[in-house]
Amino acid sequence: MHDGNLLKQILEANRGVWDRPETHPAVRKNFAAVLDCGTPALGWELYASDTEQRRCYHRCKSRFCPSCGYRATLHWLEEQEAALPDIPYAGIVFTMPRELWNIFKRNRHLLHDLPALGAGVIDQWIKTRYGARALIMVIPHTFGGDLKFNAHLHILISAGGLSGSEHRWIPIPQLNRDALMRMWRYAVITHLRRALKADVLKSDLSTQDLQRILTTAYERHPRWIVLLDKIVSKSHFLRYAARYVRRPPIAKWRLLKVTDREVDFVAKDTRAKRLVPTRLPLTEFAHLLAAHVPERYRHAIRYFGLLAPRAKGKTHAALFLLLGEPRRVRPQRLSWRSSLLKYFGRDPLIDSHGQEMHWVRRERPTSEWSNG
Repeated sequence: MHDGNLLKQILEANRGVWDRPETHPAVRKNFAAVLDCGTPALGWELYASDTEQRRCYHRCKSRFCPSCGYRATLHWLEEQEAALPDIPYAGIVFTMPRELWNIFKRNRHLLHDLPALGAGVIDQWIKTRYGARALIMVIPHTFGGDLKFNAHLHILISAGGLSGSEHRWIPIPQLNRDALMRMWRYAVITHLRRALKADVLKSDLSTQDLQRILTTAYERHPRWIVLLDKIVSKSHFLRYAARYVRRPPIAKWRLLKVTDREVDFVAKDTRAKRLVPTRLPLTEFAHLLAAHVPERYRHAIRYFGLLAPRAKGKTHAALFLLLGEPRRVRPQRLSWRSSLLKYFGRDPLIDSHGQEMHWVRRERPTSEWSNG
């Protein structure tokens, strides 16, 4: 083990299980990146002062890496604080019956469509009820507190919208949870039925069995739970979202102990609202993690309504003007050195004697070095 990171220990111990040609490419790439991060396997920059030399190893920049993800998360928070106006928001969670989880787990291309479905439901309801467009941010989740696959959406919605006819900002005093639940249920089941009809839904079950599952899921109203927080500050929602969008599905503090056979960790029982000490075999735990590895080129946050990419520019500038708020400048992305100094209070290019270090050369990855 190289740095005491328990996640690395788990992946190292299971390398023979996941580092194989038949493993899903995104899983294999991200797991390997986490192991190589901050090691000679990715190369390094050599810096020196009059008395010291220091290797600064390259980082993997994987969203699944706890080290790289943390710094990226802090920068993302600053960007969103600048991009979103200081107005009231609502927070909503769209869930679905557990019978559908495995369908989306097996069909990642359909999973990718869920944020657009959820945002479309909200956008349509607000247009119909208030004749306006709101700011909508969607964070898709695939995991619950026990790490099992659980597809659901966390959504931030502005408690006001831009009137399409009068070009003015109007309040959205409340969202109708029951109406949104029915629309969400219809959107998901229709999406799956169309995929089944087009023969792009993979499953070991027969078509008849899948149709039966979809019908049963549609008719079970209580299983389509919609959670609604009426007033949410943008900072509160962003801090919550930041814990998940660019990090592994389990925080470091929840990993308690790793042996050559098992993992001890803390699971979350959301219904009972308590923490549960849990022990799983190493292989089973690695399989749980693999199910939540993001696909390549898939965004962890999706933007719709007035936040959609096509709505930015003139529309976004007009929005801040209507709200009487100055438009904030997007924060510049900091250099490696500056970000470490700002976020962690550590200058990596000052040696142990307080002297400035200068760049000497870049070294290629060391192929002989291995995690395995």
